[in-house]
Amino acid sequence: MTVTPIRVEHLPEPISHYTDAVRVGDLVFVSGCTASNSEGTVDTDDAAAQTRIILSTMAEILAAAGSDLSRVARVTVYLTDIRDRTVINPVRQEFFGAHRPASTLIEVSRLAVPGAKVEIEAVAAASGPLAR
Repeated sequence: MTVTPIRVEHLPEPISHYTDAVRVGDLVFVSGCTASNSEGTVDTDDAAAQTRIILSTMAEILAAAGSDLSRVARVTVYLTDIRDRTVINPVRQEFFGAHRPASTLIEVSRLAVPGAKVEIEAVAAASGPLAR
């Protein structure tokens, strides 16, 4: 089975040894996404705004891998403040609609990107060929 790294060129360069996603057969594994801008910094401390940026970025990554948000099977959400769950849920509903992926929510003391309050990773089914 072919393992294909996915890199969306205009996104911030990964801060460590990883890529935006990896497609293995008909599965897409999306690395943890934060609300980093093109310089790799976070512009807002609002958890809902960060989640909106993250899910928009994730949609781009999935498209590059031949998938989309409707095919996400699982997400893992990391929050620096568990109370933000109620703030980010409406944003998740906005992006996923009626689709409900399996989900795990974990509170962490901090994330690798300074100022990040939310990080989300995902596993999705591929729906088509890789975008080129």
